[in-house]
Amino acid sequence: MKLLHLDSSALGGYSVSRQLTADIVAQLSAQTPDLDVHYRDLAAQPLPHWAPVADASDPAAVLGNQMLEEFQAADIVVIGAPMYNFSISSQLKAWIDRVVVAGKTFQYTANGPQGLAGGKRVIIASSRGGSYHNSPYAAMDFQESYLRSVLGFIGITQVEFVRAEGLAVGDEQKAAAMTSARTAIAGLTTRLERAA
Repeated sequence: MKLLHLDSSALGGYSVSRQLTADIVAQLSAQTPDLDVHYRDLAAQPLPHWAPVADASDPAAVLGNQMLEEFQAADIVVIGAPMYNFSISSQLKAWIDRVVVAGKTFQYTANGPQGLAGGKRVIIASSRGGSYHNSPYAAMDFQESYLRSVLGFIGITQVEFVRAEGLAVGDEQKAAAMTSARTAIAGLTTRLERAA
């Protein structure tokens, strides 16, 4: 079984989403010792913004194909997704632009778009300074809704969020958020729900 581990926070060692993805991968690896983990740090090695390329040998095209191949090969994808200004980081968006590709991970049909990347499980470590899930501020959450929508568009229905919210409220709230997130992580298994 292959796992793709992505971090996208620019905060390095101060990043909560990085702590959570590391905990998620450790939890899954403990259950499946032969789990093949591939790690990519989208902040330390950012992808250029997507742009049309002239031919397949262009460095940007080669890099884009590499991102797509890594994604397609993975059974489980663990994504560190901090909320930046109510959405995701530009580093993560640049990666998404490399894996949401017509003819590869989705196609248009007479009946509308069809996802081609089903059968994967995606676990997202979401870190937020404020609280948005099931709160009066839920309408401002363009992070989780976007990720659910774009992953659903390419056929991925097994999407789970491990949330640490209210991190900027104070030390007590941050500690409670981390405890809640780590409790959720302790319940994760390497199960995959295969589409029939």
